[in-house]
Amino acid sequence: MTDDPSKKYWYNLKSGEVEHGYVSPSVDRVGPFDTQDEASHALDRLAENSRKWAEEEESER
Repeated sequence: MTDDPSKKYWYNLKSGEVEHGYVSPSVDRVGPFDTQDEASHALDRLAENSRKWAEEEESER
């Protein structure tokens, strides 16, 4: 695995496609991910993170 984000996988929010490297503008992609499979599940990870953050925020009130 490389630490160079330009050589990792990204999920394109506009197209729904996994990309290798800096293919699309940064505003359209999330990542980086180490594998193509991880990037293909980016929306699941984003939803899970949002759920956790909402729970944490609620518990702080």
